[in-house]
Amino acid sequence: MQIEEFFPYKLAVTADVFSRQLASVYGGRHGLSREEWRFLFLLEGSGGVSSLSLSQRTSLDKVQVSRAAARLEEKGLITRTVLGSDRRQRNYSITARGEALFRSAFAAVEARASAILGEMPPDDHAALVRGIAALDQAVARVAAAAGAGDANDAAAADDPARQDAAGSNR
Repeated sequence: MQIEEFFPYKLAVTADVFSRQLASVYGGRHGLSREEWRFLFLLEGSGGVSSLSLSQRTSLDKVQVSRAAARLEEKGLITRTVLGSDRRQRNYSITARGEALFRSAFAAVEARASAILGEMPPDDHAALVRGIAALDQAVARVAAAAGAGDANDAAAADDPARQDAAGSNR
């Protein structure tokens, strides 16, 4: 089999090409990095989001969140305040300038995404939406089962009785 025929590879490449099309809009036209775009997307309309919530709701790690926040604050697009006594925890809010930039970028990104998806026959577009939802659910089920298996394997490694029953104590 050639790598180009391997489904996970094709999916990743297609998702990357689609994402780059959108990034050219929010990045090229609006000067936002991928991290900044995601950050503003989560803040827009929220009234404020904590650093922990941002990390949990995106694929961004704490360092990416912190760096994107610093750049966005420097640009005057967000404000950040320390939460309580833990100086590592922050609360972020979008400024009026950030809202305006996001709305403009979002409209352009949405137009580009619609143009791309509009090139698909409606039945294929609907099938893609259903397929992505089904893939997402399948990944979650397999990950949960693998996590349960990993937890069971870890418990067995710590339990001499289970090790002996499994024959791994010999």
